[in-house]
Amino acid sequence: MASAAFEEIAETFAFLEDWEERYRYVIELGRDMEPLDDALRVPATKVEGCASQVWLVPEIDGTGPGATFRFRGDSDAMIVKGLIAVLRALYSDLTVQEVGRVDAQQELARLGLNEHLSSQRSNGLRAMVGRIRDLASRAAAA
Repeated sequence: MASAAFEEIAETFAFLEDWEERYRYVIELGRDMEPLDDALRVPATKVEGCASQVWLVPEIDGTGPGATFRFRGDSDAMIVKGLIAVLRALYSDLTVQEVGRVDAQQELARLGLNEHLSSQRSNGLRAMVGRIRDLASRAAAA
C-alpha cells in the first residue's frame, strides 16, 4: 500500500551501496522539507517518546473517513527530520481511513531501518507512527 513517493525512496535505498550513503540520503530528505514555523512547535504538536524533539502537524483535507491525510513535521535532529520525510512519503495523500491500514513496520523494514537505527531512534520512529495513526483516527471519526 506504499505511495509512489515511498516506492521511490525504497528504490533509492536499494541502489545505494552502504548505510553511510543511506543515512546521508535520509538526512538530505529532511533538509529538503520546509521547516516548521516556531508557532507550531507547541506541546500539542510535540511527539512524546522521542529522544529528539519532534513536532507533527496534521493537515486534513475534508471530513470523515474519506478525508485526505497530510502532515508537516520537524525535529531538532537531522536524521530524525529525515525519518519524518520518509513517513510523509509513506502516509501523505492517503485517506485518513487508509492511514490505519498501512503496516508501517513492514514498509519501513523494506528499507532496513530496523537493523540500522539505535533503540532510541527506533522507539522514536514507533512513537511518530503511533501519533500519525492517532491523528488520522481522530480525523476519521470527526
